[in-house]
Amino acid sequence: MNKDPHQKEHFRTTSFYLAVFLFAKGIELLNIDKITDPRRSAFIFNDSPERMTLTESFNFGRENNSEVMVDSRKLIQSIKILKEKLYQDNF
Repeated sequence: MNKDPHQKEHFRTTSFYLAVFLFAKGIELLNIDKITDPRRSAFIFNDSPERMTLTESFNFGRENNSEVMVDSRKLIQSIKILKEKLYQDNF
């Protein structure tokens, strides 16, 4: 099966904290899937090599790794935005 070169890849995660981290780092949030599993929402991001590197650093990076450092104000703002979107009826 051939992939459409114009079709973007997506990355899904049910980890709220990973979603907050990726959002704070500027990865584009495309949607929040609340339907597939009503007990657990999935955050859907635009996929990219940068997203893969950030996820790897988030999950396995050493303490004080510069790739996982985030301005605390940006992190708090990202938490607020994602929670608002999570509890909206539609996104």
